[in-house]
Amino acid sequence: MDEQRTAVRKMQDYINEHITEDIDMADLARAASFSPWYARKLFIKHLNMTPAVYIRRLKLSKSALRLRDEDCQILDLALDMGFGSVDGYQRAFRREFGVNPKEYSTSPVPIWLFTPSFIIDKERQTNNMSDIRNVFIQVVEKPARKVIIKRGINATEYWSYCKEVGCDVWGLLTSIRSISGEPVCLWLPEHLRKPVTNEYVQGVEVETGYTGTVPEGFEIIDLHASTYLLFRGEPFKEEDYESAITEIWDAEKKYDPAFIGYRWDDSNPRIQLEPVGERGYIELVPVKKI
Repeated sequence: MDEQRTAVRKMQDYINEHITEDIDMADLARAASFSPWYARKLFIKHLNMTPAVYIRRLKLSKSALRLRDEDCQILDLALDMGFGSVDGYQRAFRREFGVNPKEYSTSPVPIWLFTPSFIIDKERQTNNMSDIRNVFIQVVEKPARKVIIKRGINATEYWSYCKEVGCDVWGLLTSIRSISGEPVCLWLPEHLRKPVTNEYVQGVEVETGYTGTVPEGFEIIDLHASTYLLFRGEPFKEEDYESAITEIWDAEKKYDPAFIGYRWDDSNPRIQLEPVGERGYIELVPVKKI
């Protein structure tokens, strides 16, 4: 089973690295070191879709972010992402997101981007991160802002939230332009929780004057300007993400902010950024001046 998971992760990595190119089953089979027939079978078994559907959805989602953030021509984008024609790209975009790419580029609305779940390669998962690793801490200021969030009921961390609300929420949040550049996960203080809603939510920070669409089932809350201590670990292998998170949680428990003239602030949410191995795991913990 581990050999199968390793092969699927190798195919995912290949797709991610070559997403702007033409990718065929022979390429993925070479990456997986299996026959094309067997590699395709493993891909479907573990990811519940064919490689062709996976690649198409990922290409379309990456193209949507470029349409949102860049001044690019539809023709150039279609060719850059490996679509054979503008018409084919436009039809695929509309089928995936329910909106024409030209309309989306001029007036972006929240859409359900495809955010694939990566197979954890257990053969490479060492859980032997060095005992001597640095955690970097810096003071950052957050401006007054609004946050578009999706609440649940009982979730207290990422996996229970995904089970309750759904992991695909992240794709929709990613499609909304954020003042911080990416979606966030929040542990809400009590005064921001409703009587029957949970502590942990996912959301996206937007300007206080935000007038865009709030997706159905989501809501928008206000956060005032606040000070945070940003805890960032060293880069880590993707399969070691649990150890990277634990490393930061341990550092937060041990750290006394009074050393630099602050105390913990339980009136603001703690913030978790997506664990990305190449930058290190990051959390922001709210503080106040003593």
